[in-house]
Parts: sequence; structure tokens; C-alpha cells
Amino acid sequence: MLKPRLGKSVSNGVFMGSGMAFNGRRSVAMLAQADGEAEIPEVLVVGTGFNRMAILNRPSVLNALSTSMVQKLHKLYQAWEDHPDIGLVVTKGAGGRSFSAGGDVRRIYRLANQGKLEECKDFFNKIYHLTYLVGTYLKPHVALLDGLTMGGGAGISVPGTFRVATEKTVFSTPETQIGFHPDAGASYFLSHLPGHLGEYLALTGAHLNGAEMLVAGLATHFSVSARIGWIEERLGTLITDDPSVVETALDEYSDVVYPDTESALRRMDAIDRCFSEETVEDILCALEAEASGQNDEWYMKTIGKLKGASPLSLKVTLKSIREGRFQSLNECLVREYRTTCHALSNKISGDFFEGVRARLIDKDYSPKWDPPCLEQVSREAVNHYFSPLVEDGQDLELPVKQREAYI
Repeated sequence: MLKPRLGKSVSNGVFMGSGMAFNGRRSVAMLAQADGEAEIPEVLVVGTGFNRMAILNRPSVLNALSTSMVQKLHKLYQAWEDHPDIGLVVTKGAGGRSFSAGGDVRRIYRLANQGKLEECKDFFNKIYHLTYLVGTYLKPHVALLDGLTMGGGAGISVPGTFRVATEKTVFSTPETQIGFHPDAGASYFLSHLPGHLGEYLALTGAHLNGAEMLVAGLATHFSVSARIGWIEERLGTLITDDPSVVETALDEYSDVVYPDTESALRRMDAIDRCFSEETVEDILCALEAEASGQNDEWYMKTIGKLKGASPLSLKVTLKSIREGRFQSLNECLVREYRTTCHALSNKISGDFFEGVRARLIDKDYSPKWDPPCLEQVSREAVNHYFSPLVEDGQDLELPVKQREAYI
């Protein structure tokens, strides 16, 4: 149990006083930004004397994560973890529509076009470090996922202690559709889902709603969006760093929910049959064989997603999920960073930048993948994305010895 020490200030400038609720009616919000950043802060901080909430504050871009935003979150989380008076950390997104739609890939695209590949790598390096920090955090971490939770947004929330989903939550890892791979720890948490659900979600980018996240294990709690404010208030009253106490508080506002009749989770037998196949080609063949003679929209949509994705990304992603099933979070992140840096280099293929161009910049939705089909993607090309970094930078170095000695 934490001992109350009221009215202290900490090194990051947050005033620690009593009687401040997370919902903002009696809160202190710190403009958490470095000199020279935009006038509107990308991260807001609200808290009581014993708890802190980090609010992702780029609602105009669905709280897409920038380098400075990730860096600020990492700095805050480290300071809060080290501070003896802070027992609980909460995070949410501003604007009411999104927790976070993931990394700001439009900005990555612009930087790459300007020849600033080191800045692109720096973003991924920092977000993978933040993912690792969240996944090994020594205090209870609660993510309120009341809206879009995609890509890197999942990476900085799902590895944490508690994840609260609502009827507004939409989870997805859509990276294969832009010629990339599910990263920021996705190859770890997707590969540990029931059966071969991880392969299905990673390859197709299929959406899950809040109830489906709970049933799949990606969320720990479900509550209606209207009660999120109550949850914030309840968490704001806690004086504890005991996860069981936090869990009990969250349970007070949680509902028992089930996936609807059209949910992909009700097709787990089909998902396991098809997505357990050894190769992407075999997965497609299995889906097409089962779809034959049926007028089943789920099969058609799933096949369409696979055929619309980058062939190279599909093969890289399948290998990533299969390896992640037998690796720790830090091992997955190191491997994902290798894949990311090789993708940024354009040496084998420029599919990432072509996918971003087609889906997000020009929006012609007609990416010219290279190679253009699965049959032309060689095993050597796929393996290159998993090779140690030599010319394309240095491997990711995570503080494993310092952090996991305590876990």
C-alpha cells in the first residue's frame, strides 16, 4: 500500500495534490511538451496525488503517434514508475473517436521522401521501446480503449496490465494492406491469441469490436462508453499499486458480453482450419475451397483482403506471427525492428511506401506491389527481412537486464 504524501512536486513538473479527479472537473492538466513543439500539446497529464493519466491529444488525426509524442510518453512513464507516491497509470485518447489510430505513417512517408530515413528509424525505435516499457511496467497500467485502437495504438496499450474496451472500440492491425507488417509487439500478442486467430487478424487486418476484444483476450474488461467517466473517477480515488485492487475497481463497472452472431470469433473452426496452413498460398487455397459453392460473405471478404494486400508483406507477416508464438516480447520487438528497417531501406521492395501512397496519400487504392503476386515472392526475400541489421542500422537494444530482473 502506498503511503500518502500530499503536495509534493516531481521532476517532470507535475504538481501532486489531493482531490483531483481524472474526469477533469477538479484536475490539473499539464502541457506535456518540449520547447519548440506546437502550441497544442500532444500529451496531456491529469492526476491525483497517487495516480496519473496520460491523454493522447492529437484528435484531428485520430491521435496518431508522432516521435515527440512517443518520446514524451516514455519519459513520463519512466518518471511515474520511479516515483514512490504514484501507484497507478492510466491512458486514454482525446476527442471521443479514437484511442490511437497507430503511428503517423503519413509523416514517415514524407520524411522518407525527403531522404530522412534515420528519422523514420528513430520513430520506430522509440515506439518499440515504449511498447517494451508498457509490457514490463512495474505498476498497474490501465488503457481506456474507447474508440479506434490500431497498429501502434494497440502496441502501447495491449501489452499493459488492463485494457478496457467499449462498444465504440475498433481494433485492427491493418499493416499488410499498406505493404508493412504488424509491429510494436503485435507479433507477440497476436501470436498468443487462441488457435490461429492471430494469423487471421495479422494477415487480413480484420476489425474486432470491443466485445470481440474481450472474448479474444485482447481486452481485460468491457464497459459501455457512457461509464468511462465513472471508471476514471473510481480509479482517481485509489491509493494503491496493487493490481488486484485496480482489477476489483474495474470489475465494478464491467459487463459480461458475447460476440454477435456474425462475429468472426464464431468461425474459429474455419479460421483454425484455413489459417493453420503452412503458407499464405495454402491459406488462400483452403479459404477458396471452403467458399466454393457457398454464398458466404465472410469467406469472400477474407479472400478479398488477402488478395488486396502486399504479397511480400503477407509472407513476412505469417513468418513473424509463427516465430512470435515461441518468443518473448523483447525478442519479438528486436525481430520486428529488423523487419521495419529492412522495409524502410527499399532494397528488396518499396511496398511500404507504395502502400502508404496508394491507401493514404493519393488514395487511388491501386498499389503496385513488388513482387506483384505470391508466387514471385522468394524465400530468400522473406528471410532477408529477418536478418540482423548491418548496412541498414543497428539492432534494437532494449533494457532487458535492467527491467526483467524484477519480473
